[in-house]
Amino acid sequence: MKFTLSWLHEHLETDASLEAIVEKLTLIGLEVEELVDPAAMFTGFEVAEIIAAEPHPDADKLQICTVKSSQGEQKLVCGAPNARAGLKGILAQQGAVIPANGMVLGKAKIRGVESNGMMCSGAELGLSDDHDGIIELPSDATIGTPAAQALGQTDPMIEIAITPNRPDCLGVRGIARDLAAAGLGTLKADTVNAVVAQKDDNVSDNISDVSLAVDGDTCPVFAGCLIKGVKNTQSPAWLQTRLKAIGLNPINALVDITNYISYDRGRPLHVYDADKLTGTVRARQAKAGESFVALDEETYQLRDSDCVIADDNGVLGLAGIMGGLESGSTLDTQNVLVESAWFEPVAIALSGRHHHIESDARYRFERGVDPASVESGLHLAVHMIVDICGGTPSHPVMAGDVPQNNTQISFAPARVKALTGLDLAPERMRDILEKLGFEVLEAGETDWQLRAPSWRPDIDSETNGADIVEEITRIHGLDEV
Repeated sequence: MKFTLSWLHEHLETDASLEAIVEKLTLIGLEVEELVDPAAMFTGFEVAEIIAAEPHPDADKLQICTVKSSQGEQKLVCGAPNARAGLKGILAQQGAVIPANGMVLGKAKIRGVESNGMMCSGAELGLSDDHDGIIELPSDATIGTPAAQALGQTDPMIEIAITPNRPDCLGVRGIARDLAAAGLGTLKADTVNAVVAQKDDNVSDNISDVSLAVDGDTCPVFAGCLIKGVKNTQSPAWLQTRLKAIGLNPINALVDITNYISYDRGRPLHVYDADKLTGTVRARQAKAGESFVALDEETYQLRDSDCVIADDNGVLGLAGIMGGLESGSTLDTQNVLVESAWFEPVAIALSGRHHHIESDARYRFERGVDPASVESGLHLAVHMIVDICGGTPSHPVMAGDVPQNNTQISFAPARVKALTGLDLAPERMRDILEKLGFEVLEAGETDWQLRAPSWRPDIDSETNGADIVEEITRIHGLDEV
């Protein structure tokens, strides 16, 4: 699971340093696998200006450039076709490590001419696939400015390992919740306003509610909202930057919004081109002989154990795993159906394995997506789509019922000391549990009755409170045991 520091701050109010956050994540069981700090990665790179460029005496395609940087003037050999006097770009000084290939830059002679440093392309800095020319910065860029600052690459990226029992931390908000419970800040309020149907005076017919249905146990709840008159386009810069920082390529606004919410809230969604749908859209079991062409352009033959999303004309996608190519949104899409559903994890895992399909949606659904996020995820997506792409939303529609967790868990506070040796006050234990989202129904002297939050499918009521002991212990600090 990847996220950036600024993304975390969207959910967590904290003054903690990057180092403190990284240390705390590992201590509470969210092991940090990688930390990419652009400020460190771009050490030795700065803004510089080419003040003169003249042909190389022994190479037609090379130039000898005089470059002005924070260290004064220096000469280097450059083969970029756009190198010219007056251009401001990124200079790699001797000793800098080129991000694209790990090469340590040293002094070199190129066709008999000594070259000190290198003006960099986007590809060499690992920022794009552009090998054809060096980066061109605005004319008002200040010479000597560190490259990370000039390029807007100041947001550290953190990657954590997620064990199969922690699907709640496949969203940035879940990670922020754990850190807040561990005392590293305050979890910000999560307010998603309900979608209110609107009337568009420019649309002659009233926007009707879409018809949805669920058949079978694999998908107990299926929600959707029709939005008419959207203008699909490129995502705004902030959204593209956020996705690129975690290794996702922006595609278009509709797709990018669903990818963003998947990582932000751990809530997979899908957007259909509503003009390509016929009749009732339903979640059902596949029929023998059915097939569909998925977004990866592969054709999949379905089994009756597979759950699919289908309309009156046939299969639209493999539920919880991958949508179909024919009904997907494009830049020409004008009317969309936004889908938010909950799928039974084991069924999704079995279908994904059988068809050898790996996807972010499958990865989350087979581990257990928060069923309570069906409605809030849909509302958030609709608001983002309308804000970025415009359009007029209809009434959200829901088929089926959201699965409820009404199981009570018995927990004896004395178990914490018995299993770990930690002697914690009841107030401390209760504070930890409530910050993690547990509901304390009863708190007697020797026995408590709890209810786990909807986003924690891993908490088992049959472990005699051992799962609760683990939660209290990891948040208080495994290093204290």
